[in-house]
Amino acid sequence: MKRLYLLAAMLLAAVGAQAQQAIFERHDTRSPLFNNDGTVTLQLKAPDAQKVGIIGDCVENGHAEMTKQGDVWTYTTKVLAPELYNYRFYVDGVEAQDPGNIERSRDVRSFMSTFIVSKETGDLGYLYQNHNVEHGDVAHVWYDSPGLGLKRRMSIYTPPGYDKGKAYPVLYLLHGAGGDEEAWLTLGRMAQIIDNLIALGKAKPMIVVTPNGNASDDAGPLETGIPQKDRPKGTYEENFADVMNYVASHYKIKKGADNTAICGLSMGGYHTFRISMLNPGTFGYIGLYSAAVRLDRTQKSLEEQLADHPEAAEQMKKLFAAKPHLYWIAIGKEDFLFGQNVALRQYLDKMQYPYEYFENEGGHIWRNWRIYLSMFAQRLF
Repeated sequence: MKRLYLLAAMLLAAVGAQAQQAIFERHDTRSPLFNNDGTVTLQLKAPDAQKVGIIGDCVENGHAEMTKQGDVWTYTTKVLAPELYNYRFYVDGVEAQDPGNIERSRDVRSFMSTFIVSKETGDLGYLYQNHNVEHGDVAHVWYDSPGLGLKRRMSIYTPPGYDKGKAYPVLYLLHGAGGDEEAWLTLGRMAQIIDNLIALGKAKPMIVVTPNGNASDDAGPLETGIPQKDRPKGTYEENFADVMNYVASHYKIKKGADNTAICGLSMGGYHTFRISMLNPGTFGYIGLYSAAVRLDRTQKSLEEQLADHPEAAEQMKKLFAAKPHLYWIAIGKEDFLFGQNVALRQYLDKMQYPYEYFENEGGHIWRNWRIYLSMFAQRLF
């Protein structure tokens, strides 16, 4: 038995040594390469591969075949604007990350290699990078949600200087379907955006709370295999007070609508839409990013749904009677939820409820949601 333990220990040591050794191995195929003309070259050493493709938002038309030069496959982008880009390879049909690039992110179940292009201080790429500025801190905390019957996880950003005792306003930042409490930190680059906007004097220092919006789960992406009988009876938006109560009791925050904002993307936009209606006068700043805007799952228009749910129409009336400083709607022209947002604006116009609207190119994508956060954060407090 001792010999078996010794053999197992030796195998583990060998694996560990190989893993540690890999840290110091030299990668002779660098990727990505940032060229002087503004293009980017992506490379993969795969001498035995018969075909290598690449997909991503840095690739023209979204996908392309790579060119083989010796043992290395390459692809050079067109000139890229300042932005965060993602990509991955397919080697003879098998998905592969770029081994020369340690930067990558997860979107639901999909992993992509990433890189950032920046050309000047303050451009979008600059906002998404780490710079030599004062940085805030991010904590991952657990809170009780009696209404959902769970201890749940959320991520909380505190601005530079928070530990010196001052109270700060709060932004509640909500993710979309398939995301979790870390989505805005990784794909959304929230901490970098807020750090850099504060350092540039373009945003007020603030606390940013990114809760997990999957009511059936305590943390991480939604686990669809949860039996119906074990799922919470209440909804996330009906129990959002649990999030706010934790923040109020554990962090130094400024109180009142003037110091409280909420925004979210897609499903999180729906949550923002409903949470703000259920809590009129609580949020002075409300942002809907590519939001799902509905009250039920029927195919009726929003106005028809509001007619079917008079209590919701009354909630909207009370929400705007409280005179929030900003009700901001943003969406891309190709977004599949564009029609729902048109219907929302038509209803707001009819009721003479004030709002602001921003429309840009693109669809239901993180590229747009990072832009929306960068814009919205500069309007707060």
